[in-house]
Parts: sequence; structure tokens; C-alpha cells
Amino acid sequence: MADYKEAPLASRPKTLNPNEYFNLSLEYRRAEEERSAMRSNLKLQYQTQLNNPHRKALIEDPALTRWIYARAHTYPHFKGTFKTSLSGLLFGVVPIFALYYLFKTDRDKKEADIKAGKYERRFALSS
Repeated sequence: MADYKEAPLASRPKTLNPNEYFNLSLEYRRAEEERSAMRSNLKLQYQTQLNNPHRKALIEDPALTRWIYARAHTYPHFKGTFKTSLSGLLFGVVPIFALYYLFKTDRDKKEADIKAGKYERRFALSS
């Protein structure tokens, strides 16, 4: 850890911060060990179910079910804020009007050139 140089725009990772890594209280270490044991127990149960050769039913993963539900039901939980309104305006409304203005001015300029006789058609299909 002595060789680690901090990046100028990033903070030090928690695992390399000596105050967070070495000076932990006994209760915090015990809670971390309990969480780690719980995670490893859940992983073992899932791997046992997944690798069971006599499995007939689908394995339910509650985290995956919650994620799919959240992805499918975004609009009932959507909150309109200044940031979402601004991004909707910038990415939804402004490009439509910008393209309309671009195509309309180009078309008007081309029509004005045709009426004035300045526009040369490059690819004449008939002579």
C-alpha cells in the first residue's frame, strides 16, 4: 500500500484507506463478517439449486425479479424534476425544431435559387 499514488481527480478507494481498513471497531468487523457469511450462504444455496441434476422447476431469484419489475414499472414511480424536464426538452423537443428549421431554410434557399435561375442541377436525367 505504500506504493499507491492517489489520482488527482479521484478519491482513495475504501480498501486502501488505512483509517477505514485497519482502525475498525470490533462491532463493525463482526457485522461485516455476519454479512459476508450471509452472502456466502445465499450463494451456496443458489449454486446448489442451480447445479441440481434432478431439478424440474425454475429457480426464482428474488433480486432479478425485483429488477425486472422495476424496469417494467418505471412510469408509476417517475418523479418529474428540473433535471428530467431539462433533459426531455434538450433530447426530445429541441432536435425536432432544429431539424425542421434546418430543412425548411435549406428548402427555401433552394427554391429561391431555382426561381432566380442560379441553381444548377448536377444530375439531369433528361436533356
